[in-house]
Amino acid sequence: MGTELKLFMVLLGSKAPGRVVEQHDYFFGIATKLKDLVPDMHKFWPEAGNSLHIDGWREVTRVEGYNVKVVAGRDQAHAEANRLFFINLGGYQSGKLEEQHYILLTVQPDRKGAVKTSTSTAFFKQKSIAAVKTASAHIDEKYGIDVDDVYRIEDVLSENFKHHYHIELTESPEGSEDEINLGYFRLDRI
Repeated sequence: MGTELKLFMVLLGSKAPGRVVEQHDYFFGIATKLKDLVPDMHKFWPEAGNSLHIDGWREVTRVEGYNVKVVAGRDQAHAEANRLFFINLGGYQSGKLEEQHYILLTVQPDRKGAVKTSTSTAFFKQKSIAAVKTASAHIDEKYGIDVDDVYRIEDVLSENFKHHYHIELTESPEGSEDEINLGYFRLDRI
């Protein structure tokens, strides 16, 4: 039980040198426990230095009626009909000098399906965002600390994870939603 591989989605935070405000980014990793991913988190965001911390995390086990399982090995013969996608929608609200974000995991056959799903969310349709004529809700065109995009989870995993594991999705009408763990977590105390 304790050696079962898990997919973790981690909201990392950092007040990196030279920054005025805390920055955030999402990290995806595979391990038996969150603590095992600390070295990978530092490799993912080296410029964060000692300020790197976790603001939230989720063990990804279920998305949109699919069970999510990490399987060791690269099974090239097994082609999944659906893929797990990470989406970060961005949008603006009148009177606020900041970009609002909405994070979404979705199971779709391709990027086009993932984008279509994201545009049906309440965030995308929200009138207060759409009311800003010059900058409505959008899906940004790049992935990184400042801007985001639509990605297959396999594409944002480190090379080590990509070469040693694959994600298996199994449709299942029963199951509970993943627990979201929020708060400030120092990496040396998880």
